[in-house]
Amino acid sequence: MPSGSLTGDGQVLIYHLRDVMMTRMAEGIEFRLTVPSLQISLGEKIALIGHSGCGKSTLLDILAMILRPTSVGAFRFRPEKEAAPIDVAKAWSQKDLNFMGDLRKHRIGYVMQTGGLLPYLTVRDNINLSRQLLGMPDDGTVEELAKNLGIERHLNKHPDLLSTGERQRVAIGRALAHHPSIVIADEPTASLDPIAARKIMALFVELAEEMRITVIIASHDWKHIKQLGLRRLAHRTTQNHAGTVTETKVTG
Repeated sequence: MPSGSLTGDGQVLIYHLRDVMMTRMAEGIEFRLTVPSLQISLGEKIALIGHSGCGKSTLLDILAMILRPTSVGAFRFRPEKEAAPIDVAKAWSQKDLNFMGDLRKHRIGYVMQTGGLLPYLTVRDNINLSRQLLGMPDDGTVEELAKNLGIERHLNKHPDLLSTGERQRVAIGRALAHHPSIVIADEPTASLDPIAARKIMALFVELAEEMRITVIIASHDWKHIKQLGLRRLAHRTTQNHAGTVTETKVTG
């Protein structure tokens, strides 16, 4: 089995990152996200906790392969237990955009803070969107997800007729519908009241666990995330004496 595809206790890694860095400049200040080492096993539930501006969304976009880092030592992605790890760093260096696009489309589900639903599509069609793009059959998956998410009665409505919490449930359903290897969620309940947020987050994690999908969630509510059994990634943000460089280092 290829190097970097297993943990010390024999678990299969979906992600193996080493010496990954992303830098950005804004108003004379350099913002730097560094990942010296990160290993995430297939089926794990991961939490990235931190304040706004600490680099959570940047890391999620890198893991979703939407954003190409400034430099990469190693980036391997293994979406299936029996498959060989994919060398994402090599694909980036070769600028193989079609390969990267297909990888995201088939293997990754993404839940944004605002849901990102298409307003001109019904709830049913929003949930079914990824499946339709992949040519997957109409096998009752959409209806089953809607039932589990408590939005079955809204399937023929448009998003503007739903509450904020209901729209987020639709977004979660859409991210899970094509049975991706991993679902990444960026503060998916940030716009909800605490009671609704905790209920939806628990439902999301439960569904992903039932479907054996790896989950990575960015959140600011560590107390609740911990109760759901997620592993927290360690990160530390520092600033140099001159205030010209802010760096967040993530390990896990």
